[in-house]
Amino acid sequence: MRGQGLLPAEPLCIFQAGSIVRGWGNPTSDVDLFVITDGAWSASVDTAPIPLGAGFFQAVEAYLDGTRCDIRLLTDDQIDAVLAKVSHEAFESAVGEGVQLDRQETVLLEWLRHGVAVENAEWLKRRADQLTSSAFGAVLVQRGLNYADSRVEDAVGQMSVGDLESAVLSAHGALGYAVDALLASYGEYGQNPKWRARRFRAVTQSVLSFDAYWALETMQTFDPADPAAWVDEVLPVCRKISMEVVL
Repeated sequence: MRGQGLLPAEPLCIFQAGSIVRGWGNPTSDVDLFVITDGAWSASVDTAPIPLGAGFFQAVEAYLDGTRCDIRLLTDDQIDAVLAKVSHEAFESAVGEGVQLDRQETVLLEWLRHGVAVENAEWLKRRADQLTSSAFGAVLVQRGLNYADSRVEDAVGQMSVGDLESAVLSAHGALGYAVDALLASYGEYGQNPKWRARRFRAVTQSVLSFDAYWALETMQTFDPADPAAWVDEVLPVCRKISMEVVL
């Protein structure tokens, strides 16, 4: 990759993250690499600017031996800035809906936790330790519960006026947010729905069994002739999670 101008000569760290690292990969999975530098570095190929908080980072897509590699180029200062947003001080002083993280910030922190160093494991361990001691988990739990409660209210209101189709969609959304909050409270910080079942199996908890979760996620008991019954089955589960999950 260095020979192609894709990597700097002396990065602070290069780490791989994503589904392959977690053992969830498949033949079509991408390789996700994070390249951290002390200052801004420009690859010798075209890059795409990706929003990250108030700024941007650069991303490169390359193919090696037929496998797509997504390379994200970030600076150490950008890592500092994102971690600062999930400090305990920031969490405790946040008002309204709490700490606001965009998608890329959330993904970065999730993958920082599960990353595997390619170069300079010491940098990655230090940053992962900072993340572990931060309020990131509490931020995700609070956000998930807030969104879940909002969708529960939506479903109740929609049911009251006979808008059952919308109520079903709201209830399903509430379930997803509630489960993500539950998993985040046990250190599974991912937010991508396609890996929710994998994340669920990765934790040990007694709030909701996998079989019960999966039956609701896949709507196994849904009866098109009586959609309200399914909504009435889902909402108490969402409320139970909200009551039992600890920030």
